[in-house]
Amino acid sequence: MELTTDQTPVLLLRGLLRESRHWLNFPALLSATLKRPVLTLDLPGCGVLNQQRSATSVPALRQQLQQQWAERYPQYQGQQLHLVAISMGGMLALDWALDAPQQVKSLVLINSSSAGLSPFWHRLQMRNYFKVLLSVLAGPIQREELIWQMTVSSALQPEVLKQWQQWAIEHPVSRTNALRQLWAASRFRAERKPLCPVLILSGLADQLVSPQCSVALANQLNAPLLTHPTAGHDLPLDATQWLVSVIDQNLNEVYRQYNCA
Repeated sequence: MELTTDQTPVLLLRGLLRESRHWLNFPALLSATLKRPVLTLDLPGCGVLNQQRSATSVPALRQQLQQQWAERYPQYQGQQLHLVAISMGGMLALDWALDAPQQVKSLVLINSSSAGLSPFWHRLQMRNYFKVLLSVLAGPIQREELIWQMTVSSALQPEVLKQWQQWAIEHPVSRTNALRQLWAASRFRAERKPLCPVLILSGLADQLVSPQCSVALANQLNAPLLTHPTAGHDLPLDATQWLVSVIDQNLNEVYRQYNCA
């Protein structure tokens, strides 16, 4: 049931070494369900911005994103937005909500984590240390194969993997930017609760980041936690329709909570 004609946009944020195209058809499906704009941005150093230099801290990366948001989508300036973000994108979204509480209407954080709440071997599971190192050093074809192994729990989709590899060739992420983003993510700490509603989502088959990180984040932020039993780290790929439905239900609950119907 559509509770409001409000057109507050939804902005999707990806994580380490990923670009907006890695959302695949998820933005279109979500937009059709929510009946509102669903938009994306690339991190500096990734996608169409692969020639730019990534910052080395989450606040500095967030400032880069905020500037890009203002430049790329001027029609939405002065309005609120909903943030849906995965992995390091969740760190950026949380920092954005704390920096600009008047701007962010709600947060959905997917398979994210925080230093100080979870040990480093949960934030990056030990079984993947060698693969992560290889993925930084490898060429685009092997890198994307390694990333698939670490982030996707469902059956291999060769056509999607080939897309990933083609994108990595078109817009390669430099080793320097990969390391700068890793360094930024490793130091992020979720120390305060934002004013807006927060929903934490986790794939219980995540092989890259322990699901315990989402438990710790939900406890720290006093936020509800929903889990998918078979999805991995790339939950939008492993459980696309489930994620669309959960976000739809969450936004309806946000509007009920604030009497926006």
